[in-house]
Amino acid sequence: MIDYKNKDMIDSIVLLGSTGSIGANSLKICKKYNIEIEALVAGRNIELLNWQIAHYKPKYVAVADEQTASKVEFKGRVFYGPEGILEVIERSKSKMVVNSLVGYSGLEPTKHALLLGKKVALANKESLVIAGAFLDTSRITPIDSEHFGLWYLLNGRKTNRLIITASGGAFRDMSISQIEKATYKDALKHPNWSMGDKITIDSATMANKLFELLEARWLFDTTDIDAYIEKKSLIHALVEFKDGSTTAHFADISMELPIAFALLGEVNEKILSNINLLKIGSIEFLPITTDRYPLWNIKESLLENPKRGVVLNAANEMAIEKFKRGECNFFGLCDMVVEAYEHFHRLIPESMSDIPEIDAEVRNYILHSSRK
Repeated sequence: MIDYKNKDMIDSIVLLGSTGSIGANSLKICKKYNIEIEALVAGRNIELLNWQIAHYKPKYVAVADEQTASKVEFKGRVFYGPEGILEVIERSKSKMVVNSLVGYSGLEPTKHALLLGKKVALANKESLVIAGAFLDTSRITPIDSEHFGLWYLLNGRKTNRLIITASGGAFRDMSISQIEKATYKDALKHPNWSMGDKITIDSATMANKLFELLEARWLFDTTDIDAYIEKKSLIHALVEFKDGSTTAHFADISMELPIAFALLGEVNEKILSNINLLKIGSIEFLPITTDRYPLWNIKESLLENPKRGVVLNAANEMAIEKFKRGECNFFGLCDMVVEAYEHFHRLIPESMSDIPEIDAEVRNYILHSSRK
């Protein structure tokens, strides 16, 4: 079971994905509470990374590749590539790694940090989706509004059901015929906030919510979990208790609160502005329907077979690339993922070492898929 409170004092962190939105919010919290940034790891956003280096003065820096490394304004050695990220984690003295990398690339850093005895504040959903069965979740704290909300409500009481919410994504109010004609750029027009491309597409397909259900499966050891659309994105989680009561977690759209709890263990001062329940108007919960979100067809199967998350993730990442290149439409993306998930129904990892082979096989299957 995850625990935000019982942890060692965190005085420095390694920040993976420093130039993304989670990274920016992590830096805000670190500045507010005088937490040292021992290492910054970023992709290719050199302008922002160079500003962060000048401002936070890390001991270590890593980027996506050698070409990007040559543009980094840093006096010391600049590490690069997957191996460079792992070396930075290994060299660091920080007890906490904040992992906000996107996609499959985030798994190895999570695994490496845990093997080194570090704790991981995790925004990389794919780590648990792909390998939740093989990771020490007692050392993982999610910096995700939904899972933080669930933890905040639970307080050790017995539950009937956990519920997380979804915004509905870019196409939630479109007709099915409009969605069929929608482009990759259309899918990036999120109605509630601005995020990275990958997570915005996952929000539109509801892959993001499947990922979060799987995360909850590993973090809270339950399959009694579901998701509903709440368009205002003010409620992030609900818990139905055995005693018949239900509670909801309201909070502003910001990751600063879960990040603060993950790094500090306890927060006793204002991080966000309170939601004024007297002025928000009506709140509506809508079911996630399979005509608009075909990926929802595999929800029950995933919860029953959570190790198959590696198949879901690999198929999803590859299908998104096809959608981006215009090789399929939105529903073609979804159909490819469902088709691959069903095709590889017997492909279940029995150890961490099985994951790369399964991942490669699924990616190859999607690469050669003829579905439009």
